[in-house]
Amino acid sequence: MTKPPLPQPQLDRAPITGDQYEAYTPEKLELWNGFYDYGGQDFTGFYLAVLANMGLREAVSHVPLSLWLEAIQELVLANPKLNFDTEIGEAMLNRFNRGLEDLQAVAEYLEEQS
Repeated sequence: MTKPPLPQPQLDRAPITGDQYEAYTPEKLELWNGFYDYGGQDFTGFYLAVLANMGLREAVSHVPLSLWLEAIQELVLANPKLNFDTEIGEAMLNRFNRGLEDLQAVAEYLEEQS
């Protein structure tokens, strides 16, 4: 039996299918050292289903913006498609860093206001 496509979180809440529920919801959840676990099972589909049902706007609202920016920065810098040894790669990195600095300033301001 082939698994259905992974749930795709959207900005707002989105339903998952019954097939996705069956394929990606663990039959049993256990807590091991503070983490959901059950016999080394891959929880990616489960996490994506929860995010789809929650909506990304709602999920983002529960975590400081600075942490989201840190995660985005790590993903961008680790992306093999960005070859920073080329002129275009260097330009993209500079552009990303400028934008990130602006967003970090906004995040810092918003967190100070909380």
